[in-house]
Amino acid sequence: MEAASRIDQGFSIKAPDGKTIAIPAAVDDASDVYAALTTPDAVKRYYDEQGYVVCRNVIPATLCDDANQAFDLEVKPYPGFIFRQATANPERHVFTASGLMLNSILNLQDLSRRRFPRFRQAGLDAITHARLRAIVENLLGDRARLVQSMYFEGNPVTWAHQDTYYLDSAETGRMVAAWIALEDISPGAGRFYVYPRSHRLELLQNRGKYSIAFHHDRYKQHVLDEIRTHGLTCHAPALRQGDVLLWAARTIHGSLETTEPQCSRSSFTAHYIPASKAFLQLQSRVVKRLNLETINDIDVHHPFDQNRLFGRTVLRLASAFPRSFQLAKTVVKKALTG
Repeated sequence: MEAASRIDQGFSIKAPDGKTIAIPAAVDDASDVYAALTTPDAVKRYYDEQGYVVCRNVIPATLCDDANQAFDLEVKPYPGFIFRQATANPERHVFTASGLMLNSILNLQDLSRRRFPRFRQAGLDAITHARLRAIVENLLGDRARLVQSMYFEGNPVTWAHQDTYYLDSAETGRMVAAWIALEDISPGAGRFYVYPRSHRLELLQNRGKYSIAFHHDRYKQHVLDEIRTHGLTCHAPALRQGDVLLWAARTIHGSLETTEPQCSRSSFTAHYIPASKAFLQLQSRVVKRLNLETINDIDVHHPFDQNRLFGRTVLRLASAFPRSFQLAKTVVKKALTG
């Protein structure tokens, strides 16, 4: 892979579609287009037009610092199994050569209060923060319901995709997701990227020849083909600690390659649907019953809550019999997506 390099106006790096792009090395307050979005209407208008928006200084720095410190103290030394974002399987930590956790955490709301009290609380306070909730509900036009979350330290490099292929509101396209920077994100640390206006594309559905069960790679290639066909351009905005990038369920996005492996990209991700709509998985399964808990005035879904016997039992069984757990998931995905 061609190495990234600093240039006069930014940082040169390769996008997932193979093009070399320039991304800003840091936020330039004098030219920052997002700083001009000073009203809810302006934020909503930009989001509707572009399929994403960046909001500055949403999460307090003290809360970001507390989450990072709690991760270092409680989570990073933990030797046991935790559900992971990329596989949805329980795994032990995988570290990069620089000592960063590579396999990001799935659903921090499900973490044990006993083992990870401070990290879990800081994370929940961030993804349910009143400022963020107000922005999300402005974009949704409804009360928000949080259905999934993640935590990243290292960068696993996320392929270009639309969230709706995996999860969405039952009224497809309505889900809003948020990427919360817990530190200033270096340009080579695996910046979050979006393809503006890609939310207008109707990509192939998660079924048949593009089913996630056996043909996930075909879907990934299809997304890249559509990016090239429509001449879309990759954007990876500079984010400072406390900034939030929000995007629509159909907006193509992911994370860039890592060219500064010593740099972390500590961050939370959260996915919200309108409270008046059902939760849709794999474009096939309407989840009729959610395990909800109201936290900071927003309903939060707990798929496998480690604070309840059912969640702990699933974690133990999936950890003890990983191949059987993976096979069972594949069978279910095939049944749902054909």
